[in-house]
Amino acid sequence: MRLTTKGRFAVTAMIDLALRQDKGPVTLAGISQRQEISLSYLEQLFGKLRRHEIVDSVRGPGGGYTLARRMEEVTVADIIIAVDEPLDSTQCGGKENCHSGVNDHGTRCMTHDLWATLNAKMVDYLDSVSLRDLVDQQKQKSPDQAVVKMHRTNNTAPA
Repeated sequence: MRLTTKGRFAVTAMIDLALRQDKGPVTLAGISQRQEISLSYLEQLFGKLRRHEIVDSVRGPGGGYTLARRMEEVTVADIIIAVDEPLDSTQCGGKENCHSGVNDHGTRCMTHDLWATLNAKMVDYLDSVSLRDLVDQQKQKSPDQAVVKMHRTNNTAPA
């Protein structure tokens, strides 16, 4: 499996949202600025997250996004799957036609079971990590890192 920027950005944006939603809906513009992710890319990702009922959108002044479920109920696997990130390290996409043949009726490669087992382990692991776990990890970071990040976000150097 190769986790692309789509999955990484979606998880990062969800952590940012979860860290700030207690103050009301979080804007994509704010996430974009803090995490240095394109606003248009975030709009695409959050459209998918909303369709999978992971986030809710709030329209109007003071609008933005909030979590549709409690942090404990959202896993990293939920987020990655919602944004159409493939969690598959097999060459054939799980179709067992690794060696191409006529009309897509190929045969399994000798390592198919190895990669299929790796897929299952990855999904199990990502399904065991909740958004709450990731938020708690961020809150435990040293205050110095938080200050550097805050100053970087405000485009000023730390004192």
